[in-house]
Amino acid sequence: MNRFLFKLATYLQLSVAIFMSTGCTPVQPYFMHEKPQLEHYLNSVASVEYPDVEVDRLPETTESLAPLTVDNHEYVFWDMSLEECVEMALTNARFLPTTSGTAEFRQGIASQFVSGTAAQFGSVYDVALQETTTQGIALAIDGNGNRLLPRGVVRANQVGGVEDALAEFDAVFSGFVDVSNIDRPQNTSAFDADPNDDNNPQFLQSFDTSQQSAISKRLATGGVASMRQILQYGRNDSGNIVNQISNSDYTTAIEAQVQHPLSRNRGTYINRIPVLLASTNEDITITNYEAQVRNLIRDVENSYWDLYLAYRAVSTATTARDFAQLTAEVSEFKEQFGEDSLQAVSQARAQYFNFQRRLIGALNGSNLPGEDRFGVYGRERALRELLGITITDGRLIRPTHEPTQARVDFDWEQSVAQMLYLSPELREKKYQIKQAQLELALAKNQLLPDVNLSLLYRWVGVGSHFGSTSRSPRFPSPESSALTELTSGDFQEGEIRLEFNMPVGVRREKARIRNAQLTLRSREDFLRESERMAVSQLSDAVAKTKSHYSQLHMAANEWQASELEANTRLYQFQNRPERIDPNTVLQSQQRLAEAQINYYRALTEYNKSLNYVDYLRGTLLAQSGITLREGPWNSKAYCDALERARERAAGKQWQYGVTRPGVIRRGPVKNAEGAVLMYGDEINTQSVPANLGESLLTPQGMAIPEVNDKSLQTLPTPKDLISPELNRPAMPTSADQSAIEPSANEQAARADIAQATWNDNRSQEVHVANVESQPVGSGLRQSSPATKNLGIEPVRRKPITGRSTTSVPPDHL
Repeated sequence: MNRFLFKLATYLQLSVAIFMSTGCTPVQPYFMHEKPQLEHYLNSVASVEYPDVEVDRLPETTESLAPLTVDNHEYVFWDMSLEECVEMALTNARFLPTTSGTAEFRQGIASQFVSGTAAQFGSVYDVALQETTTQGIALAIDGNGNRLLPRGVVRANQVGGVEDALAEFDAVFSGFVDVSNIDRPQNTSAFDADPNDDNNPQFLQSFDTSQQSAISKRLATGGVASMRQILQYGRNDSGNIVNQISNSDYTTAIEAQVQHPLSRNRGTYINRIPVLLASTNEDITITNYEAQVRNLIRDVENSYWDLYLAYRAVSTATTARDFAQLTAEVSEFKEQFGEDSLQAVSQARAQYFNFQRRLIGALNGSNLPGEDRFGVYGRERALRELLGITITDGRLIRPTHEPTQARVDFDWEQSVAQMLYLSPELREKKYQIKQAQLELALAKNQLLPDVNLSLLYRWVGVGSHFGSTSRSPRFPSPESSALTELTSGDFQEGEIRLEFNMPVGVRREKARIRNAQLTLRSREDFLRESERMAVSQLSDAVAKTKSHYSQLHMAANEWQASELEANTRLYQFQNRPERIDPNTVLQSQQRLAEAQINYYRALTEYNKSLNYVDYLRGTLLAQSGITLREGPWNSKAYCDALERARERAAGKQWQYGVTRPGVIRRGPVKNAEGAVLMYGDEINTQSVPANLGESLLTPQGMAIPEVNDKSLQTLPTPKDLISPELNRPAMPTSADQSAIEPSANEQAARADIAQATWNDNRSQEVHVANVESQPVGSGLRQSSPATKNLGIEPVRRKPITGRSTTSVPPDHL
């Protein structure tokens, strides 16, 4: 025995030593058919991966050409009017490339679109998305198939669309089938000495089945109506227990139950509020969509005028460059004969290259201070972004719609009335106030006690069988039928239940009411302040129209005077070098260039300000001939709507209290004239008589003088304007004495300088020294002055006296 214990101890010690020698070193398992390539091995949890999504790209994305640059002028002009741009933008708009708000200036949104989400921008899907928004909570029922009434307060941000809110009143059908059995011993030996007695068996064996079907519907008055069918089957296999007639029986019943609140949540006024909140949410979405469309129209028009101004900046830079080139050529020519200094020639050359640099910047854009960072090509790309077309397709959009010079005066009282009624932003705030009123009514209703009355009536039938082909005997016969007993109506039951629940302190309910009251008050005050700020915006916009028109008038006079000065000084420099300094000629050319671009800036800003006034008044869409309508429904929907209309027309009007709430909306939005009739009496803007002697500036009422303007279609193309190699101006090859002799027209223009009558006649024609042109390299360079036709007849644009509109089909929206 001791030897056996010794061996056992030895083996045990050896096993412990081997186990301890391994320590905590993990051992990799061995796998059969293991491959050295571990393609399924992952050494990180998170990594940058690409989603498995394939969406068809637009042809405008994949077929876009290389951008137009300083060395790429391969395109043809695409003449487009403002109405065509607006129509194209609305036709192609699925997402509206604009931002919300009423700011006068907005930045480009291409970067915001790329880095943003769909919820940040308006789209044609917004209204439909709001209508189909649903809650994540399903309709709840209890174990008997009854709808459970919602508890608490519903807020506007907690409801979905109208269909989702109406779904609370849908009927819910429910049912279940339950099958079970019992097979267990019973503790009966203490009461019965014979465990095999059938009247009290020691082992219980049974089989039970229950089935229920119910339909329950929430009523508009707050109650719940339910109908139930119940079927129960039980079989006892343990013998005749307590003298049962049969070891199995069927019990069937039909129940009708009505539950109705008597205090809290009673009436259609309270129960319809979630539907009205959902409906106002849809109205707010429609209002936001209208504002987004309006913003898109304004952005398109602003981009159109920005492109127009960019073209005019190129034209102005071209004219200034040509003047500087001519001055440099004359200065170099005179320097060869000793009539001018090398410093004057260098200054003229520097002026030329300065204007040439500005011309390149005006065409291609530049980030240098004081220059347009977009240019013609950049402004055209920005307009294409709004139009929803290819960014570069071998065509260059050229505006054909000239900005108006007509003076426009707005009626202040009518403008304020139109803004207060038609502004989408103010209309949205009024919908929010209506929502706060409904939420306050719900909060007050929760202060009432929760008293519910339940009425239940039941028809019951019990039988040994469920049914039979013939009229079976009555229960308790072993051949009785449960359906026979049920249809006989001999067994009926009823139940009346009254439930009462009321918090004693009601602190939460009172706090909820106070919060709803404060919310309503804050929204009302916010509407008042918003209306006041809107009037401030409108006042600033109307004042800007007056200012820009005055600036336009002064800029035209400045252009006219600067042009006469520049032409005269250039003539004197060509023919009377002893009377004028070359630096004076260059400065006059600089002032002429600035006067021209200031005129076009004032002109485009004046048209933008007119557009902004219509924007703030809420009449921009009407002025553009645009109306918002929903898309077409299918024919079945129109048929159903006609049937409901005929059904209601055949009914009898019955005024009763449960139709509350009364008025939520006042019908469709009226036009501008209707807005004046509705709010015109509330506007009282009687001004204080002004002291004309104390005015800061006498208003300018004169018409805008005519300037030496040309149509965009007559200007040379950028390919003819810019040379890839910026060399100095070419020197004239020969000098003709007759070319520098003053002509009769030049002498007349020079004589007009000394007269004061030219200042009274603002629309006089200003003659510019005409020159012959010849292409030098790939740019248009000026050569020697011409000897004939020194006067260029000015071109007068026809002012646009009215705003032409284009009706956009509703399906384009």
